Amino acid sequence: MLDVRHFHVVFTLPSELRPLARLAPRVVYETLLHAAQRTLLEFGRSRLQATIGATLVLHTWTRKLELHPHVHAIVTAGGLSADGEHWRPASKRFLFSVEAMGKVFRGKMMTALGRAYDDGAFAHLADFHDPQAFAARMARLPKRWNVYAKAPFKKGQHVLSYLGRYTHRVGIANSRLLAVSDRAVTFRTKGQGTETLTPVAFLERLVQHVLPDGLHKIRHVGLYAPASATRRELARVRLGGIVRIRRTRTWRERLAQLTDRDVAVCARCGGRVFTVVLPACRAPPMVAA
Repeated sequence: MLDVRHFHVVFTLPSELRPLARLAPRVVYETLLHAAQRTLLEFGRSRLQATIGATLVLHTWTRKLELHPHVHAIVTAGGLSADGEHWRPASKRFLFSVEAMGKVFRGKMMTALGRAYDDGAFAHLADFHDPQAFAARMARLPKRWNVYAKAPFKKGQHVLSYLGRYTHRVGIANSRLLAVSDRAVTFRTKGQGTETLTPVAFLERLVQHVLPDGLHKIRHVGLYAPASATRRELARVRLGGIVRIRRTRTWRERLAQLTDRDVAVCARCGGRVFTVVLPACRAPPMVAA
């Protein structure tokens, strides 16, 4: 992370497109993520004449487990100029106009969905067997799409702490399950609110948030893209920071971080565990019959 202010921007799929997301989630979610990232990067180039950095996370649920696809984006409050010589900061009060971003986001989503329809991505859906059905659905979409920007974080560490609560969150945590029986499931919603469903209805809500296999719900773009490591470190220099050289961690270090257990220490006696590398075994020689 660059140690600069970051804005939290949310791109929401209109409710009119949620049925399509339920029927063709891979196409709609890929389109949603791609439209959000392209909107941010284009506004960075046109408004700041710079490349911004952003991390995007796809969420699909509400506290009631209803389908509500939206993308959270943590965006640097500024970017690196094209020649790499300057850091161009954004306004202290706002990143970009949310109304303008909403218009561009809408245009990109509708264009991409139209292209997907032309390519046959929705051919398996009975709703679109009528040649005019898709165009009619697009025509009913609202003119104004919801893009929301929250107040900026001042430090990169605050961004990490906040983003860490979003990246691997699922639809519901065990702590929100209040009562489970063969007849009903009761869970906490927002605040002190609760909701009770039959087990089948609860599972129907839960499984609609299982993402298509192989879909990456976390995206790093601009200066935060893996391929932009050199420009990201250049941006750090322009900000007056210290270039950080990342050391590749061993598998033991990674396992210790994930499990809080040191595999070099015996779980029973607490003594040190040593690795013994055995010589490669050779096959016995062939014996003629």
